[in-house]
Amino acid sequence: MDLTDALAGLDAHPWASVSHAYGPAEDLPDLLRALAEGGGDAEEAMSELYSCILHQGTVYSASVDAVPYLARIAAAARPGTTEVLCLLGGLAESDDEWAITPGAVRAAVATQAPLLIPLLAHEDADVRRLTAWTLGHTRNAEAALAALRSRWTAEDDPGVRAELLVALGRVDLPGAAVETRVLLGGDTPAPLRLAALLVALAAGAPWTDAHHDAALGVLPTRQLTVDRYSMHHREPLHVIVDSLLGRDTEEDREKTFALLNGALHDDRPEVRTEALSAADHACYLSRSAPRRLVPAIAPLAADQQASTLLGKLGPAAAEAAPALAELAARPDDEEADQALAVLVRVAPRQAVPLLARGLGRRPRALDAAADFHAPAFPFGPGLLAAVRARLAADGLGHNDTADLVHLLRQWGPQAAAALPELYAVLPRFPHAATAITAVLATGSEAQREQAGAVLRAAATSLMVARAHHDLTGETDVLLDAVAKALAAGPRQVAEAAEAAATLGAAAAGLLPALRAAVSADAEPTTPQLDRDIAIATALWQIEGDAEEAVTILASVLDRTTDNQPWYRWTVVRAIRATTLLGADARPLIPRLELLLADAEKAPAAALALLAITDPDVVDLGRLAEAALHSAETAADVSGACEALQALGTTALSPHQRLRITELAERDRRIVGSGLANNIIREDERLRAVLTAI
Repeated sequence: MDLTDALAGLDAHPWASVSHAYGPAEDLPDLLRALAEGGGDAEEAMSELYSCILHQGTVYSASVDAVPYLARIAAAARPGTTEVLCLLGGLAESDDEWAITPGAVRAAVATQAPLLIPLLAHEDADVRRLTAWTLGHTRNAEAALAALRSRWTAEDDPGVRAELLVALGRVDLPGAAVETRVLLGGDTPAPLRLAALLVALAAGAPWTDAHHDAALGVLPTRQLTVDRYSMHHREPLHVIVDSLLGRDTEEDREKTFALLNGALHDDRPEVRTEALSAADHACYLSRSAPRRLVPAIAPLAADQQASTLLGKLGPAAAEAAPALAELAARPDDEEADQALAVLVRVAPRQAVPLLARGLGRRPRALDAAADFHAPAFPFGPGLLAAVRARLAADGLGHNDTADLVHLLRQWGPQAAAALPELYAVLPRFPHAATAITAVLATGSEAQREQAGAVLRAAATSLMVARAHHDLTGETDVLLDAVAKALAAGPRQVAEAAEAAATLGAAAAGLLPALRAAVSADAEPTTPQLDRDIAIATALWQIEGDAEEAVTILASVLDRTTDNQPWYRWTVVRAIRATTLLGADARPLIPRLELLLADAEKAPAAALALLAITDPDVVDLGRLAEAALHSAETAADVSGACEALQALGTTALSPHQRLRITELAERDRRIVGSGLANNIIREDERLRAVLTAI
């Protein structure tokens, strides 16, 4: 096709009436023209097109209108055709659609199939491969099936045949699955064998010994170009693990673990690397995976990828503790520090003397021991002495200071001997104040008086002033710090309001400043709303009049998920704030009841309604159902467990108790996102909560 024909009507098209990621699409004619003409501007034009019409995988109304021009440019078969096909395939692949009819972009690509089909016979194998991939993503059998089948019969390049088979699986899965039955043997080229495995899994075929052998036979798969253009592409072994574990049967789990164990015992480092990555994925998905895979992973503890996975597993990887301890005891090097950091998570008591021995030379291990998301690290007299010596060292960095102070905070009164070191670092590290109050929880009167004097002298921040108030009960230092923070600017207002709330009526003089700080913007930012929540709580706790607080919290609650999704967790914080008001928050009940239907907000709403509704009229079963649905949909599992605990077993119907039992006992984890080192630990924690309920 001539480029003049490809761009016909480009300038006359009403681009201003459609939008992409950055607004009206009036810039698309220049981008499409630059792409079509090639030369030095084509690469930048392609980058811009990805950014605006397939922005991080999202498609728009302008994406629909751009498709015919892109298809014509691709059909012109000039240099750069593969890149254009890749963009078209990505547009067809996307299910992340913004303000358009579902499937509109995919349908637009399918409509262009007659222009693309001739490229299946192109002399360049990459063009043929990407054409097959793009046509497959249309998921339109009527538009693409005959052409894909015809090319499947004629094609002899293994890589192109692999992409054709995957594409056929997208438009005619039963038919493609039939083809896979004769493609699992060792005489089939590796890319085609891998494609056959992926299609068979997609079709739900039983996983047989032939599939097992074929999967091990194609490893490592990272060099195989099968469906590598997808924006959400995962490593093939990940896909296999995901598919088999997704079937949720004991038989398929055992087959998954057998496959991974086989790969983990492979002599080739590159295969073990891929297997460790897939094992990591399996452990995130399956509660039984650690028990079945740790025996194969533990001997690989010297490998950083293996040790990182063992650290994520925590106590479930205790079998690896001896190997980790041996590695951690080696002379000073990064590998020893990494091994000790993992041992801290796997067998913390065993790690205590090793950490004490090399505290200044084990930054990763120290960071792991002071992890705010982990259980408190065990106390040891030798480790306390090492922490004190380290805190007193010259040139200690902020991060190391934070870790050391957090360890002392965790140990509380056991760390009383470290008070001199905490006093010394307090002027440059205000967070030490919270450790001082924790250490003095059972301190003598003399110790508390000394600490009070130290904190008063160093109270240049709200944190230190709050610690002084918590320790002594005196209000003057904190009142002065809050007043200064309220006058300093919006960034400190939320913290100041929270501090003022702890003072109660003693902070009455701060009420005008707090009221003046409430946001008046029509579209406040999330920090502004968080500030308003803190102010609402402070107004109620200082004055005891809920009317202002209820008005402010109502304005935050009205920012629903449908209209302002970026406010969702701020709204949850507002819901939780209503519980402090008790019965005075009852005007908010209608809003809270509406939020029970929102799985992300339901647990907080259930807790709030339980706290503020008349006990004689509250519907406990309804609250339990909302919280349970949130857990089952993984919207807010931690909040759901908290709500179910608060509601108690008597609020649950027999059917609800059965569903909670299923969540606790099933193999698939209920926590699927969060900090990498915390997901498995958090799932096990919540599993224990559900079991107790």
